[in-house]
Amino acid sequence: MRTRYNAGITALGGYVPDHILTNHALEEMVDTNSEWIVSRTGIKERRIVNDASIATSDLAVKAVERLLENAKLSPDFIECVIVATSTPDYIMVSTASVVCEKAGLVNAWGVDSNAACSGFLYALTLGASLIESGRYKNVIVIGADKNSAIINYEDRNTCILFGDGAGAVLLEATTAEVGLIDNVFRTDGSGKEQLIVQGGGSLNPSSLETVNNKLSFISQNGRVVFKAAIEGMTSTCNEVFKRNDIGAEDIDWLIPHQANLRIIQAVGDNLKIPIERVKINIDRYGNTTAATIPLCLWDFKDDFKAGDKVLLTAFGAGFSWGATFLVWGNLRG
Repeated sequence: MRTRYNAGITALGGYVPDHILTNHALEEMVDTNSEWIVSRTGIKERRIVNDASIATSDLAVKAVERLLENAKLSPDFIECVIVATSTPDYIMVSTASVVCEKAGLVNAWGVDSNAACSGFLYALTLGASLIESGRYKNVIVIGADKNSAIINYEDRNTCILFGDGAGAVLLEATTAEVGLIDNVFRTDGSGKEQLIVQGGGSLNPSSLETVNNKLSFISQNGRVVFKAAIEGMTSTCNEVFKRNDIGAEDIDWLIPHQANLRIIQAVGDNLKIPIERVKINIDRYGNTTAATIPLCLWDFKDDFKAGDKVLLTAFGAGFSWGATFLVWGNLRG
């Protein structure tokens, strides 16, 4: 009989730039104030790359290096790398390829996944599927974004929200009853205009017109996204509960995408999961897009113990959203 493998998380790494962009600094850049930002978003500061030569791949490599160091593994151990990002280094040449080269992952192949803020969850399931198939024994899944590269710092509606960062997890094959158990994902392309970077792709290639019209920056309809995020994250989490015959009382930790504190609180309330069991770091990092969930895992890793039931949920451009249910295992190192 063929061995049935689960994909367990066995190592973590995270990285954010040293430069801190505070709310008070933003007050000098746009018509806003710190009190309003905190009350509306929960964000007090965010980390920003302040060196134009640093790309998304560099953030990802830092996270990978920390992961390997913590797990006491050499780079040649890794078989596959999946990078979730919506700010790739290049339009052509995957960021994963660059990460493999820079991090010395000589035995790994790499590929990118773009589902914006839901990207890490989608990539995590892709990585788990490779392991569950029996074809691979280990996969690094990275969420990384240099959002400062696509932010208009004259637009107070978006510049207050986003930061830069990267987080990485190592998935390994195991026969233990740990790792990814189930997920529910949804996509609705009719929402694409509500949260989008319109310029730079094949529909609107980079040109003087796209630059002048600021189409290479994020644009967002905040009210529509806010409502859709709460509804989408809540509904997919509830579907995970139903499919796995579990309830809020069974969940040890809820780790939601860090887009807005009010969204996080609303989802927790809707699911009846106490705030004490919800992991939050948006106050320090802002919205790092694909990096928010792995950065939460990295930040709070010492709080998780083997057997903990963890619920991950995200909502992003696309619209894309979903929830993943996993059981925590033992970390290397």
